[in-house]
Amino acid sequence: MKALLSRRPGPPESLELCDIAVPTPTADEVLIAVKAAGVNFPDALIIEDRYQFKPARPFAPGAEVAGVIAGVGANAGGFALGERVVASLSSGGYAEMAVARVEQCSPIPDSMPFEEAAGFVLTYATSYFALKDRGRIGSKEILLVLGAAGGVGVAAIQLGKALGARVIAAVSSGEKAAFARGCGADDTLVYPRGPLSKEQSRTLADDFKRVCGGGADVIYDAVGGDYCEPALRSMNYDGRYLVIGFPAGIPAPPLNLALLKNCAIIGVFIGSMMNHEPGRYRENLRELFDLYVKHKIRPQISATYALAEGGKAIRALLDRKASGKLVIVI
Repeated sequence: MKALLSRRPGPPESLELCDIAVPTPTADEVLIAVKAAGVNFPDALIIEDRYQFKPARPFAPGAEVAGVIAGVGANAGGFALGERVVASLSSGGYAEMAVARVEQCSPIPDSMPFEEAAGFVLTYATSYFALKDRGRIGSKEILLVLGAAGGVGVAAIQLGKALGARVIAAVSSGEKAAFARGCGADDTLVYPRGPLSKEQSRTLADDFKRVCGGGADVIYDAVGGDYCEPALRSMNYDGRYLVIGFPAGIPAPPLNLALLKNCAIIGVFIGSMMNHEPGRYRENLRELFDLYVKHKIRPQISATYALAEGGKAIRALLDRKASGKLVIVI
């Protein structure tokens, strides 16, 4: 089979398309004929050895796949050959075949195309866990989404609206602002490219407050870097600051702001939640698929790539050229 492999730590351009043996599922695993694989920011980190997990090389990146069951281990009950599934992996998704543990797999609705399924689970499960479970967002609360035109950002916009919030989308360009409004955002704000001076940071904090109508109740930060502090300054009393990711760098916010505002800074890591609370994870997935079937949420696939072009897809993500979700189609 074909697989896009990381043979040494390096940028997306270091990935190599290779012929390798088809993996054999263990007793507790299934073999998936991959139809589509989602492209996510951790894919860029893992090939440079900058992610929490460091698989042995050579390995294929890719933590999110959709396809059909092509093999079933002896103890992998509940799945049948040919069944349409989505799976969340630690790696291995940029390949024609992938193995996954039973608990990593979920059936997908018949109406869901493989491309949308591959761009669904990680982004929407992350955002749903963030907003519902960690942020406890309430109806009519103000949600400020940083990096709102990306995959998780779009999911946060749609889920915030589904949960009854007023959603403000913060993005890096006017084009992305228009895209975010098309995804359901109530209002948008275009922030400057970093790094930010102290004056720019203060101005951005005032802009966040203005567009939020005074302040935000919940902040969904999928950017990090210099944008963290001005966003935190715009937080309302008893607000919740959700830490999602750091493509702009890991921030070091002044914690006196959390004290003064009586607000909570809350980490969100879906991988840890899947391991510690598998029951809640599956319940959330069922609720998300129900929202999808009811047409309340839908992945926005902005571009698809062939397997050999997986490095280009990761590069587009790193260079912030993507709006919505990027998907590799096998």
